[in-house]
Amino acid sequence: MGRPSAREQILDAYQDILIESGSAAVTLDAVAARAKVSKGGLLYHFGSKDALLDGLLDRLLRLTAADVEHARTAPEGVVRYWLLSSVTDADMTKPAHRASIAALRLIGSEPKVTETMNEVGRLWSELLAEHIGDPLTAEIVGLVGDGLYLRATLGGQTPQPLLDHLPEALRRLGVGETESDLGPHPR
Repeated sequence: MGRPSAREQILDAYQDILIESGSAAVTLDAVAARAKVSKGGLLYHFGSKDALLDGLLDRLLRLTAADVEHARTAPEGVVRYWLLSSVTDADMTKPAHRASIAALRLIGSEPKVTETMNEVGRLWSELLAEHIGDPLTAEIVGLVGDGLYLRATLGGQTPQPLLDHLPEALRRLGVGETESDLGPHPR
């Protein structure tokens, strides 16, 4: 794979600074230096810190949309994919996770971040609702995945009993025991 474009390098640098040092460390000079581009090069792609934020949030939405589309055809089914990837994707080598963590460093100070994180949640909630017949159960499954992701992100114990007994956990939720039960639910 070739070298990322200058635009992508700049976004990577912005993400890295946010993750490692928080928003106070973000300056256009710092991002340009980290990306190994001139400040003029940075300004060509992103005319301001606000444009950098927009780029990061666009990246997060693109990565989420791609993951949602992948989940639709995942061999293990949407629900299992959601729950399992909530643990496995909380990994700093995963681009979507890095974008999420960088964005979360700005939560509370940038309203756009809250809007984008809500949009990310909405994309997943809608997909789960399509594949689980009951809206309340779909919401519960979504919250379980969110909790698994938070625990994995914080480096907590992997909920191995839940993952080892996922078919039983799904049965208890009334989601189904077989893969065919986890496909698109007829309306």
